Amino acid sequence: MIGIFDSGLGGLTVFKAIKKRLPDYSYIYLGDSARSPYGGRSQEVIYEYTRQAVDFLFKQGCQLIILACNTASSEALRLLQQEWLPKNYPDRRILGVIRPLVEEAALVTKNNRLGVIGTRATISSGAYGKELKDQKKDVKIFSVACPLLVPLIEEGWIDRVETKMILKKYLRSLKDFNIDTLILGCTHYPLLIKDIKRICGKKINVLDAPQIVAEKTADYLKRHPEIIAVLERKKSVKFLTTDDARKFSELASRFWGSKIIAEKISLA
Repeated sequence: MIGIFDSGLGGLTVFKAIKKRLPDYSYIYLGDSARSPYGGRSQEVIYEYTRQAVDFLFKQGCQLIILACNTASSEALRLLQQEWLPKNYPDRRILGVIRPLVEEAALVTKNNRLGVIGTRATISSGAYGKELKDQKKDVKIFSVACPLLVPLIEEGWIDRVETKMILKKYLRSLKDFNIDTLILGCTHYPLLIKDIKRICGKKINVLDAPQIVAEKTADYLKRHPEIIAVLERKKSVKFLTTDDARKFSELASRFWGSKIIAEKISLA
């Protein structure tokens, strides 16, 4: 099985794209909604919450886990890959969402002026800047933390005037920096992509993060046939949450585009 983890609902945008690109595998989606959002928490707490989640998913039989959460990817992924995984599950793999987006941004930018929007934790970690510099030395990165967007999206305020006004304020400074490529550094943000593109205008290429991650995941599996060999191909899909299952199912169904029935589990 392939596990998809997020602190809440946003990772469903990535999961939907991955499932469409790789429909034959079995999946478990886990949203840690009881402790969401992760964006304002310390690195130590984010790491521990993420470790608990991936440990749970591995115990369910997952061979590969995608951290469909920018905050978890920026604050926990490297430590999990380098220290925790070799000691506990050396034959399994954990991937994040930052490197795929960085590789694509470095490839498509024309003027090497890139914008990133994300949670406060993701932006303050500097993860995108570090990865971008590794890909392309001469890029300039302009980042803006957007702490209000995730709560508004999860409240179902996607089409509200208030959300559009806040979004416009966040994006204004990036337009002033003359960026030509924008990375959506939070898996919730693709749900606002129409408004983001409208505000940014035609001169800024707003990357389709879920699609990019899905393609990079497919490419990773092609390069690692040993993982493909052990992945279950029953096409089953299970949705799990650490909070109220009925509420999660209702909100997740909006993200997914069809009815979802989730099951509540505990990570603590």
